[in-house]
Parts: sequence; structure tokens; C-alpha cells
Amino acid sequence: MLADKHILLIVGGGVAAFKALDLLRRLREQGAHVTPVLTKAGAEFVTPLSLSALSASKVYQDLFDLTDEAEMGHIELSRAADLIVVAPATADLMAKMANGMANDLASTLLLATDKRVLIAPSMNVRMWEHPATQRNLARLQNDGVLVVGPEEGAMACGEYGPGRLSETPDIIAAIDAALSDGPLKGKHILVTSGPTHEPIDPVRYIANRSSGAQGTAIAKALIALGAQVTFVTGPADVAPPAGARVVAVQTAKQMLDAVTAAAPADAAIFAAAVADWHVANAGDSKIKKDKSGLPHLEFAENPDILATVSQMKTGRPALVVGFAAETDDVIANATAKRLRKGCDWILANDVSPETGIMGGVDNDVTLITADGTEDWPRMSKQATAEMLADRIAKAIA
Repeated sequence: MLADKHILLIVGGGVAAFKALDLLRRLREQGAHVTPVLTKAGAEFVTPLSLSALSASKVYQDLFDLTDEAEMGHIELSRAADLIVVAPATADLMAKMANGMANDLASTLLLATDKRVLIAPSMNVRMWEHPATQRNLARLQNDGVLVVGPEEGAMACGEYGPGRLSETPDIIAAIDAALSDGPLKGKHILVTSGPTHEPIDPVRYIANRSSGAQGTAIAKALIALGAQVTFVTGPADVAPPAGARVVAVQTAKQMLDAVTAAAPADAAIFAAAVADWHVANAGDSKIKKDKSGLPHLEFAENPDILATVSQMKTGRPALVVGFAAETDDVIANATAKRLRKGCDWILANDVSPETGIMGGVDNDVTLITADGTEDWPRMSKQATAEMLADRIAKAIA
């Protein structure tokens, strides 16, 4: 996929800059042509000579280099590549991108480009979690910038949490997806995944056994076909897919808000196992066990996300796909659900404990459409996802 692709690699300043050398080497191994751009801060961690030797290319550093401007001006440099990758993307670089600043070569290239941009953030956990960084991230994603990572782990500064640069294979997978020329290229598809957690009090919640594996597999299969995927996920056991725009939520209400904010979309696949109810009288502090007896929990219905999107009067996706996890009368209940919700397709599966489907590695689904039912063989969740993605491509491409 990467053979003969031209990638402009911007290396920001940070301890993780050394990983850009491995990324560059791996990209070259797969046949990509890489042109490095090294920021002033990045040069504190890696040398131009290292980047030049690994890329077999000139390293660009200075916006006002007369020789560089004469040979290949920054405007041409920003548009000659198939993709611009920023790794590591520091908080400073993200802030410049989000606010349209152009006071050095890297930020000028990013503002002047007409090509897709993929960033791999890396910074201290407190910097990553700061509201300013999260605002900048949201603005960049709304502008169409692709994001991979960051990962959670130990920091060079001694702290622990999200902020680590994604591993090289994950960044390459995201690059591969961004450059895909599959049948879904240019299509925006929304995927929901995982469970929701509905608070009882600050330390307890109501949830279900969904692992998020099927939703993640679906997103990966769609990305492999070239789709731009917005992935709205509850607290899942599996990592989100590389190459997707990931929106993490906790509750059903937050998931509905994220789904609404992601519009418009060409298709929407609702694979999340959304809790049907939330605790209306959830405690602000931990509920104590005492002699007053059992706590009284008042339940209220959660918003119906699938029905809300399926019945939209304007801006409805061309294809809306739901899931029906049932334990009894699977086909009858799923067929009734499709009609009641108003979605186009329903994938029904039996999640009785003896099937091992919920939280397992396989799935056994029946596709239900207006034309009838179609039984699919039991197969891995990834194979199920690829079969579904192929059907979606045929329906909307």
C-alpha cells in the first residue's frame, strides 16, 4: 500500500522524537518516499544527519532558507506529498495548527497544504489532559485532521497516563488507512462501540459485558476500504482502531451527543451495547452501607440513539445499521426492532451465555433487511466485520 507513496514527515520536539527514526526506517522498508521536516525543538533530540541518512533525502528545517526556497518553496513542499505526518505532534504544534499560526517551517507547511494530515500526539499526561489541548484536538478533528494515539503508559518524566507516542506499527497502520484507495474513499462513516457506564454514585455504575471487539473490528474493516471513520466508544476492553477519529464517552447521553456532533455521515453503524436505563437519583457521593437498609435506586430510560438517528428528518445517513443482541426469539425480536427503530439493516445475534458471543472472539449473526433475512456462518468478529464492510461498500459506494 505504501510503495511509491510520498510522505512529508514533520518531527516535533520531545523525547519521543527518537521514535521518528524507527518510523522513517519502517516506511522506507515498505517502499515509501519520505521527506523529513525537523523543527527547531525536534533538533534538540534527533539530528538532521540521522534523518537524512535514513530517508536518503534532504532534511528541511528553516522557513527562510534561500536555497530551499529557490529549489523547492515551502508551498510546493506542502503539496508535493500524498500525506503529511506529524510525529511526534507536540502540544505546541497542535496549538499552532488549531489556531492557524505559521511562524516556522512546520506550521507554515501545515497551513499551506491541500493534502490530508495525520498527527501522532506525544506529551506529558497533564499537558494532554489540559482543557486547552483537548479543545485544540477537537478543533483539529473537526477540520479533518487524522489522529493516532496517544497511548497510555509510563512517561520519561516519571508520570503515568495518556500521552505516549503510539508505537510504530500503529502509526504505519494509520498512514496506510489514510492513503487507502478502497471503494469507501471519501465516505464518512460513524461507528459506535463498547458498553456504556451509567453511574450509581462516583464509584459504582451499571454496565454490560460488551468488550467493544466487534465495533473495533468493524471500524478497522471500514478504514481498510478507505473510509473516514468517526469511532464513538464507551469504556471498552479493546484498544480503539488506528486511523479513526476516536471520541471516548462513558454514558448513553454522552454517546448520543457525540453521535449528533459527528454528523453528517454517509453511513452509521451502531454496534455499541448501550444501557437501556440510567439511575435518575445517582448519588453525588459514595452510597454507604448502613442500618437504614438497601438504597432506593430510581431508573429512567436512556435516549434511543439508533431510533434517533434512523428517524432523523434531515441529515439522516444513507445507511443506518443496528445490532440486536437477543437471548430469546432472536430473529422475531430483531425483525421487530428494525421496524420499530426505523433503521435499514439489523444484525441479530444470540448472546445467551452458552453461545460465548458476548465478550468472545467469534460472532454468529443474521443480517435482516427490508428484503428478508440472511444467515451468516459463525466466524471471527474480524471476518464478520469485513463481510459487513464489503456489504456497506456495495450499498453506498
